[in-house]
Amino acid sequence: MATSASVRFDIAGDRRFFFFLAVAMTVTLIAGFVMQFAMVRSTFAAPLIIHAHAFVFFGWTFFYLLQNTLVFTGNVALHRRIGWIGVGWASVMVVLGITVTLRLVREGRVPPFFRPLYFVVMDSLTVLCFAGLFAAGLAMRRQSDWHRRLMACAMAGLTAPAFGRLLPGPLLIPWAAWAVFAGVMLFPLAGAIHDQRSAGRVHPAWWWGMGVLLANQLLMEVAATSAMALSLYGALVEGTVGAQIPPLAYPPFP
Repeated sequence: MATSASVRFDIAGDRRFFFFLAVAMTVTLIAGFVMQFAMVRSTFAAPLIIHAHAFVFFGWTFFYLLQNTLVFTGNVALHRRIGWIGVGWASVMVVLGITVTLRLVREGRVPPFFRPLYFVVMDSLTVLCFAGLFAAGLAMRRQSDWHRRLMACAMAGLTAPAFGRLLPGPLLIPWAAWAVFAGVMLFPLAGAIHDQRSAGRVHPAWWWGMGVLLANQLLMEVAATSAMALSLYGALVEGTVGAQIPPLAYPPFP
């Protein structure tokens, strides 16, 4: 990756912006799942693994907010000291995220505005994309301007489920996934605008991050129509309720 030594970024301004960006992401995620409960589409009677999934992913959200709060308030040493917790936490998120997605598909519990095969590919690639951006941000931890922007892009990708709940998905068929993607991209775009206004130039980390998010979205479209994915999907749902739902058709509305 190219360096940004020639670009001067206001450290205090950066810390303030990323704190409020983290707050905005947190509020978005909370709003999405509060709406889910308000519309009686979720229940606390869900299986234990679903509760574990919620705990781990919301735990990460608040950990990300905490990390940005520590930097914003000047506690950078503590931010660095507890940062390694995120490595183990992110690893659990990848495993649990894919495991829960596969379980939902096998149980035939796919949102009606996503085709089952696309849903599997989308959720799996989303969490893997998060892991990739997180790893890149971790590798660039000594260059804080790169680190915080790549981490923000990684976190932005995780807001997709919230937008999937906030947006009127049934009215957006067949463009629901792209509508969700547009919502996700609001966060890195806000970062690019912040850089342009404060430094007169967009930091290259935003271009890399947004490029990865876009590439991931395009990969979803390609992978979800491939013969290999269709074959793997058939093996995944064989003998389950999910096998009764055509993988390339939208499920019936509940």
